[in-house]
Amino acid sequence: MSLKSNFELLADYNQWMNQNIYLAVSNLSTDELAKDRGAFFGSIIGTLNHILVGDIIWLKRFSEHPSNFKSLDYVRSLEKPQSLNTMLHHEIMPLEHTRSKIDSVIKEFASELCEQTLSSNLTYKNSQGQVFSKNFGYLLQHLFNHQTHHRGQVSTLLNQLGIDLGVTDLVVRIPDE
Repeated sequence: MSLKSNFELLADYNQWMNQNIYLAVSNLSTDELAKDRGAFFGSIIGTLNHILVGDIIWLKRFSEHPSNFKSLDYVRSLEKPQSLNTMLHHEIMPLEHTRSKIDSVIKEFASELCEQTLSSNLTYKNSQGQVFSKNFGYLLQHLFNHQTHHRGQVSTLLNQLGIDLGVTDLVVRIPDE
């Protein structure tokens, strides 16, 4: 198994889980989605927005890598979110549309990766303007870990509403050999 194939698997899992979550929330009212449930980003829609904001911020950073990934052209055109709690969309349908587009970008991006890029460094500024230079592969791992962490919070909020997402384990996306 290569690092690239690992990230392709995680991109597939990310898309699959997001489709499941957005299907699960599709019957909730705008008020139910926006209700503060005590999560770190308050509501279900606040948490879903945060996941998307984090993805956009990291993908914009990745788009500055010298590899000049073609798959990230769409992300380059997006405005950088102002903060981690930016509400990109207050309604579920436009949020789901943007989420779906970003998930497709992530899958295409994963297919463009190579071992040399994954072992290189990425220099970037955080939201406070501090400069870091870190291993690209580890930063990409952070992107996927961040998504999983916050989707777990959404899963818990949905479970509290009596909505069962079913199996959410990565193992169901690992192909049989």
